[in-house]
Amino acid sequence: MTRPGRIAFLLSGSGSTLRNLLERIADGTVPAEVVLVVSDRPDVGGLEIARAAGIEAAVLPRALHRGRSAYGAALGDLLAPRHPDLVVSGGFLTIFDVPADLAGRVVNVHPSLLPAFGGKGCWGHHVHEQVLAAGVAVSGCTVHQVTNEVDGGPILAQAEVAVHSDDTVATLAERVQAAERELYPRVIAELLARLEAS
Repeated sequence: MTRPGRIAFLLSGSGSTLRNLLERIADGTVPAEVVLVVSDRPDVGGLEIARAAGIEAAVLPRALHRGRSAYGAALGDLLAPRHPDLVVSGGFLTIFDVPADLAGRVVNVHPSLLPAFGGKGCWGHHVHEQVLAAGVAVSGCTVHQVTNEVDGGPILAQAEVAVHSDDTVATLAERVQAAERELYPRVIAELLARLEAS
């Protein structure tokens, strides 16, 4: 891009996806800057990563904004003054209605090959538990646009990961997360380039 893409980042936990993105920004892989980090809960590691990097961090508690529509509106109000080109979700656990002005510009990474093992309640270790219980040979991760259908937005890219017969939730999660660390920054960089060209 002729200028760094402006990213707002949504998280609910440790911030490992944020840390990975910041590393890819620093090494020039992703031509962007993170202008705001938003969490739906206080005192999580992702907020500390943001503050340590000098990035503005905000908490938007789910309990104060009842319902998807109200939360989406509050999130839109928080993001608007920062003018993000892209909103990147990394382990954000609040379901919200996407503000109209951000439609097509909110993305998420999900730890399965959607549409399999997606939807409400399918997040984190719950996904890997279901994958192992189903006995499938392949899992992976999916980068998709966020719409008002949970995990139902257009799929942008996927990476496959073999499921081993001796896998545990932890070992499978580790390999899927490694795939996410490669796939997500690449797709983010591609989206920013596409947005600039449009």
